[in-house]
Amino acid sequence: MKRYELESFLKSFFIFFILLEILLAINFWHEYQVKKVEIEEKIHVEMKLCAYTIQCDGLQTDFVDKDKEENILYKSGDFYSYFQVPTVDKYLMKVSYPRAKYLQRVTRLGKMIEYKFMLYSLFAALVSLLFAIYALTPLRKALHLNEEFVKDILHDFNTPISSMKINLSLFRREIGENQKIQRLENNIESILALQNNLQVFLKDIPTQTEDFSLDALLDNRIGYFMTLYPDITYQSEIQNVTLKCNKDAFTRILDNLLSNAGKYNKAQGRVLIAVNDNILSIADTGKGIKHPQKFFRRYYKEQDRGIGIGLHIVQKLCTELGIGIKVESNLQKGTTVFLDISSLVESA
Repeated sequence: MKRYELESFLKSFFIFFILLEILLAINFWHEYQVKKVEIEEKIHVEMKLCAYTIQCDGLQTDFVDKDKEENILYKSGDFYSYFQVPTVDKYLMKVSYPRAKYLQRVTRLGKMIEYKFMLYSLFAALVSLLFAIYALTPLRKALHLNEEFVKDILHDFNTPISSMKINLSLFRREIGENQKIQRLENNIESILALQNNLQVFLKDIPTQTEDFSLDALLDNRIGYFMTLYPDITYQSEIQNVTLKCNKDAFTRILDNLLSNAGKYNKAQGRVLIAVNDNILSIADTGKGIKHPQKFFRRYYKEQDRGIGIGLHIVQKLCTELGIGIKVESNLQKGTTVFLDISSLVESA
């Protein structure tokens, strides 16, 4: 089960379970209150029997002046009530029931209600589980169809892209090095990068790790993006930093961030990459972002270019690799992305 499927499953389960628990709690609280009233009524009946049959086990009796209201259950302190005695006209019989005994009966009632509540809660959890599975099934089918559709498209991309790369190589042999051919190849690389993004979006991140030089990787990627964005200056101040993680996944993070830094930069802009205290920063002098809090939302974009999944994939990859990420941006001044690579840095 994929992460978003698990999230949907858990949300469906807990929403339905919580609703059932609330209903059960209201029902059993009402039952508890009703049963407490029934206990009080039984106590009053026991008092009446005591007054008329003189069977007063567990009750206390006394005689008082005949100026009290009869047959009413008083609940201040011990429970008590006053009853007329057929053979005595001047006095009433006061029958008392110890509050301690009443509290014992209420406690037993509470435990019984609690046991029933727990039993019904287990049943509610089972019903919620079945409901969550039922609710997730059509979602999983729809997601599966969507993924299969995208996979088929990605597979169909391979043939024309490979054909273009082969023909460009043959064309270079015929006419030699040419800037226009280089731009075409860069555009093909951009299509391949988008294809890789979609593949990452559809599948889990591989867990294989390896040691590699961050500065060497950056030199390679900066060289690529400088040909793609020739009017942007990329500068790295990183030296002798070795990382241990999945290199392909980390490269995908860098490519998305470096691409955005060039794509949304100003003419003759700059991109500066540095590491300080195991924090990798990528700062540009571009247009900035209006809503940095939406930076990593899927499909969110502030420009007409792109489809808005690159930065969402960056966040997904960072989560998988254990990289903390945050962004700071000022409109018309630029954006800086910070990557906490502490868990990846290999000590010398």
